[in-house]
Amino acid sequence: MPVVSGTISPKAGLSVAADVNLWLDSIESSGQVAGLAVAVVQGDQVLLQRGVGFADANNGTPVTPDTVFRLASLSKSFATTLAGMLVDDGYIAWDSRIGGILPTFALKDASAAEKLSVRDILSHRVGLPHNSYDHLLEQDEPYPLLVDRLREIDPICGVGDCYSYQNVAFSLLGDVTYAVTGDFFYHQVEKRIFHPLGMTTATYGRDALESSREWARPHSRSGRRWLPFQPRENYYHVAPAAGVNASIKDMSQYLIAQMGGRPDVLPANLLDTLHRPVVATPTEMTSAPWRRGRLRDAHYALGWRVFDYAGETLVFHAGAVQGYRGVIAFLPQRRFGLVMLWNCETSLPTGLLPMAMDRYLGLPQVDWAGVELLERSRMAAGGAAR
Repeated sequence: MPVVSGTISPKAGLSVAADVNLWLDSIESSGQVAGLAVAVVQGDQVLLQRGVGFADANNGTPVTPDTVFRLASLSKSFATTLAGMLVDDGYIAWDSRIGGILPTFALKDASAAEKLSVRDILSHRVGLPHNSYDHLLEQDEPYPLLVDRLREIDPICGVGDCYSYQNVAFSLLGDVTYAVTGDFFYHQVEKRIFHPLGMTTATYGRDALESSREWARPHSRSGRRWLPFQPRENYYHVAPAAGVNASIKDMSQYLIAQMGGRPDVLPANLLDTLHRPVVATPTEMTSAPWRRGRLRDAHYALGWRVFDYAGETLVFHAGAVQGYRGVIAFLPQRRFGLVMLWNCETSLPTGLLPMAMDRYLGLPQVDWAGVELLERSRMAAGGAAR
């Protein structure tokens, strides 16, 4: 087992995992989250892997470590990881021009289309307005039509000159993958990432989600009740950006690999490239109280956000789509991280991440998730679980 670097004892991870377990008790008893799965990992060891609440509140099906969730934008790092593998195998280069691989691709500025590289699309530096055509994606417009219509959009900056988050343009990597390998994008991810890492429940697409032995339905709130509803197809149309389904058990293995624990699958030079900051994203420092309180700097890398978290590098990504939420984050120098997946539209679990990082790093404690209030409410009700 690789030695955890840094000045903090590995015992710190066990202490944080115990704290997270207690916080999950409060969340579970509060009923404020339909269902939630959490993993805490240090080095190559899974310290905590737990589900709370319901995968389907109608029939009382519990969330377990094997319950499959939609990953939404956590999917982006799978796409960039595959891209890095294709680079290593000589299929493409990070600076390969999209127009040279996809001759029919066009932007309004022809010179921009000629300049656009693989690295540009995977770091959101296409030069298009934020989330271009996501509103049409949500209306179930087909992806090929939306890609073709990118040529109609006025740019906000030159290619490579600014950050502007995309789903449709990001998913050009799927077309690139097929063009250079002759194989479907999702199959390449399965063959090169899911299978080697033992991610036995990981899949792409709604049909695969609903065919899973255990899967979490998305839920909406109705008074004090959580009501499940059917997942929608639309963001599955952009598989590289938002197409993965996986359990917390699978994501524990993925986190270990992204932290350097599986060099046979994800070598160190590939991880260094994926996690290296590419473009500044200063607005990411102010979008939540914990970010305003802890972040000193923010960048986007390749399918990952890279934060300066109170002086420590934090590699991070969040995802959200129609009743599903998720976060994955780790301290690469410490090889300590968390993954959380949940099936309702609440931000409450997100606050557990900075609470865990604060505990691990010995920072002043702040109840970023509001679990102390939940615990007081539980105790006032006699500690009875729901």
